[in-house]
Amino acid sequence: MRHDKLPEDASPVSVSQTGLIRLSGPARALALDVLRINSLQTGAYVSHFKGRGMEFDESRPYQPGDDPRNIDWRVTARSSEAYTKLFREERERPVLIMTDLRTNMHFATQGCFKSVNGTRAAALLAWAAHHRGDRLGGLVFGDTRHRELRPRLGRQAALRYVHELVTHPDWTKDIDHGVQDEELPLTQAMGMLRRVAHPGSLVIIVSDFIGLSRTAQSYLTGIARHNEVLAVFLSDPLERQLPPPGRYRLVSHDEEMAIDTYAKGARSEYRNAFEERLHEFDAFCHRYGIHLLPLSTEDDPIQILQQALGKRAL
Repeated sequence: MRHDKLPEDASPVSVSQTGLIRLSGPARALALDVLRINSLQTGAYVSHFKGRGMEFDESRPYQPGDDPRNIDWRVTARSSEAYTKLFREERERPVLIMTDLRTNMHFATQGCFKSVNGTRAAALLAWAAHHRGDRLGGLVFGDTRHRELRPRLGRQAALRYVHELVTHPDWTKDIDHGVQDEELPLTQAMGMLRRVAHPGSLVIIVSDFIGLSRTAQSYLTGIARHNEVLAVFLSDPLERQLPPPGRYRLVSHDEEMAIDTYAKGARSEYRNAFEERLHEFDAFCHRYGIHLLPLSTEDDPIQILQQALGKRAL
């Protein structure tokens, strides 16, 4: 397996089109048909993606042993017997990548912004889809803009996705952190994704999943019912656990605040709150067959993705 990594001078707070295009090389080591990760509850396992999508071919009379879920109810209603749908493998499978660039993603205390690591992961996966010959599309969304990219084939599709990642306006737009709505943009984006994800697609969501409302969960459940889904879960060490006892200064643009971490009970409650959120999301993913891949701001996305999706022999 290859062991590529980001250049040491890679920016922790921004991305460039040139830098994302260079990820095409390391992406050749990724195979979008197998996922080797550590489940938060069940230990290490190997999970195989279902592969390319299937599209409807024709209907024929139902036979014993056919999957009842494939009954063609429209044809059945017009005849005196049950009919079942037959499918054929699509020549190119749609791959949809949804990348989160909301304000809460532009944050880090170690490594690089969640938005930066997430964008690099999304670019790597976009190039991997191109190298595999899949049709690439998806969504890039933030607090102010949702951009839908319909699946297309070829290098231009990957370049188009990379361009949208880099030029999204929420990289530079200042938003009041005190009044921002974390739920609405994610819910809207998940609703858009549900509408464009045709059965048989590989759907990849790159986000910290903060503000995942019940409505957004229902959309995601519907998506997972007919598609393969990979959730890349972004987090920062400070979100997982407060630093050792002391007083710390946090700076964001022209604002700053001090935090006091001396209280042992507060540190424990803080850690438990994050762990509970993560385990609830892990249980949700396990329930609906969604692959979960955690990615920290400290991680190198090239190394993490090559470990999880690396080809067996290179």
